[in-house]
Amino acid sequence: MAEEMMALAAQQPGFLSVDSIADGDGRGITCSYWRTLADIEAWKANARHLVAQRSGRKTWYERYRFVIAKDERVDEFRRLQD
Repeated sequence: MAEEMMALAAQQPGFLSVDSIADGDGRGITCSYWRTLADIEAWKANARHLVAQRSGRKTWYERYRFVIAKDERVDEFRRLQD
């Protein structure tokens, strides 16, 4: 379901990118990046996404948190391959 939602999100207006990581105990974090707050709200209200959210609450999630934040500055390091 997560892969399907990531693919669907990537097709939505305003989508920029997504990062997702999980540990061996099933805990994880997914951050999606959008152009505007309106784009975020549209994704949050997407019918297929709403079904996935309900399914997640019922089946997988013990808890989750939804945060909207604005990047003021982004620094990145990436090691070059030899």
